Amino acid sequence: MPATLLDPRTIRQLAERLELRPTKQRGQNFVHDANTVRRIVAAAGVEPSDVVLEIGPGLGSLTLGLLDAAASVTAIEIESSLARQLPETVAQRAPEYSDHLTVVEADALKVAELADPQPTALVANLPYNVSVPVLLHVLISFPTVAHGLVMVQSEVADRLVAEPGTKIYGVPSAKLAWFAAAQRIGSVPPTVFWPVPNVDSGLVALVRRESPVTTATRQQVFTVIDAAFAQRRKMLRSALSGLFGSAAAAEQALLAADIDPQARGEVLGIGDFVRIAEHVTPLGVG
Repeated sequence: MPATLLDPRTIRQLAERLELRPTKQRGQNFVHDANTVRRIVAAAGVEPSDVVLEIGPGLGSLTLGLLDAAASVTAIEIESSLARQLPETVAQRAPEYSDHLTVVEADALKVAELADPQPTALVANLPYNVSVPVLLHVLISFPTVAHGLVMVQSEVADRLVAEPGTKIYGVPSAKLAWFAAAQRIGSVPPTVFWPVPNVDSGLVALVRRESPVTTATRQQVFTVIDAAFAQRRKMLRSALSGLFGSAAAAEQALLAADIDPQARGEVLGIGDFVRIAEHVTPLGVG
């Protein structure tokens, strides 16, 4: 029997009972539209064998939909009252799935390991203010996550999927490309949330791919990416001079990596950053 999803009235009743005052600091905007929940779960491609990792389940709107589709759900929730309430909500509205839910009360940015079974999919409505750090942390910490879908602020969604050479391509796009192929697959209006945010949300689908084969470490590649975009209008020979000790040394390394020293970071793909990092390695960056 499908779980009974939350509606606007139930969301408000739960919030009132918990004396919950949603805060912008924690990005607390709760989905109250059942059709949106079903749409997200379907778009995520969750299979019956998937162990889904959900970040910030809140009052459980998306959790209930995911339990209908997955083998189990591990939900990481930082708010104590919400973490305690979630199992009760599932027990009341989908009792047959109670044993399929694990709630971890913690800051998602500080969770580096989970009890088995390990997650195979990430599906989450990520808090706007920490969405990119949380997404990258999950992909780093849980290599078993093979696919997923995240709902983030619309502008963040655009940046995550941006291609080299576009104005919005930057650090989030380049770093995410190390882990996964990303595609924006839709938008979500503010009206399906309580409280109503002042921004639209975007859905980004992820499929993990093999990390580049390289002698450089991921940390070294990310150091190069950060430096290249720290002053994005600078040419690479100048932007990377700090990593190589001088602009002249940076130019020499860039030429060795087959990169135009007068180019800017915004035109480089992840493979380009990898080649640069391989020439930074002798200096011990990372």
